[in-house]
Amino acid sequence: MHRPLLVSDDPALLDRVVDLAARHALELDVAPGPADARRRYSTAPLVLIGDEAAHAWLRAGLPERAGVMLLTRGHGTARVASLAEEVGAEWIVRIPDGERYLLRELRRASAGPAVTTAVRGRILACIGGRGGAGATVLAAGLALTAGRAGLRTLLVDADPLGGGADLALGWEKVKGLRWPALEHTDGPVDPGALFAALPARDGVALLSCGRDPDAAVGLPPAAMASALDAGGRARDLVVADLPRRLDDAATLALRAADLVLLVVPAEMRACMAAARVAATIAPHTDAVQVVVRDPGEVRRRQIEAVLRLPVAGELHSEGGLPGRVDRGAGPPGRRGSLVALCRHILGGVGLGPVSPEAGAAA
Repeated sequence: MHRPLLVSDDPALLDRVVDLAARHALELDVAPGPADARRRYSTAPLVLIGDEAAHAWLRAGLPERAGVMLLTRGHGTARVASLAEEVGAEWIVRIPDGERYLLRELRRASAGPAVTTAVRGRILACIGGRGGAGATVLAAGLALTAGRAGLRTLLVDADPLGGGADLALGWEKVKGLRWPALEHTDGPVDPGALFAALPARDGVALLSCGRDPDAAVGLPPAAMASALDAGGRARDLVVADLPRRLDDAATLALRAADLVLLVVPAEMRACMAAARVAATIAPHTDAVQVVVRDPGEVRRRQIEAVLRLPVAGELHSEGGLPGRVDRGAGPPGRRGSLVALCRHILGGVGLGPVSPEAGAAA
């Protein structure tokens, strides 16, 4: 919890700083860029940014925080000073001249409690092990279950080639902002203004894809970063519905997620397809768990053995659920397998107790 975070892709800078820390038995978390650093950024006691990574840092739109240091191998220039101001760095340290000072700050940061900018909301991501696995229904179920429990929730539709989270919820006619309106967003956005403009009901705000078939396919990564940041600052929970073919925006959401739920129908072909999806997402997250849909033909233990991933729970078919989605009524109702599973998952990430009903279903 108390490891400083170094963000740089400069090999020479990395070698100097990592070697300095190792010689004095200090541990660092190292990330090549802001996308990889996002999950640890708010809790690291000290953040070190290489000057070559500063422009990417600015584009990522991460919120300002205390305890940021800009590292440079160049001489003190107006350009470096300007970069430090833009990224919100409190210090500029030249390597190797300033290594003694850097070592002192690393020791201080490693010994003290972690610094946090604020209590940030949880981020969950859902992804299908194959097409039609039910990831969108699970994402919608999680969002609605959380919203009805009083949690401020943002549901992010990150699959521009999917059927649309607004259709899954039955919200296609609800007025509000969609992704195309955020296409040119670059940097932090005001959470209050954003959530006032999005379609919302029952404590859930929705950021869904547009309906224009001629619109560009793919979501802007900068807009995704802004949405995740706003959701983390102003919501208790962000749920992202991810495509199986990752683009840059989906990868950002995947890396930011506290828990990634891989939905796998209990069929051998689906299990084999899910294994490929799991291999695709593995470089970006180590927080993957499986939701087994309709266990029967392929048992839970077999899926665990093939995928080598823990099982978060099981989702059993509900006779009226497909009809609800087709009628635009949206999932879920107030009870049933989906609601029980969602309550169990939310309880597991610290967003409410697990009810007896949920524990039995999972």
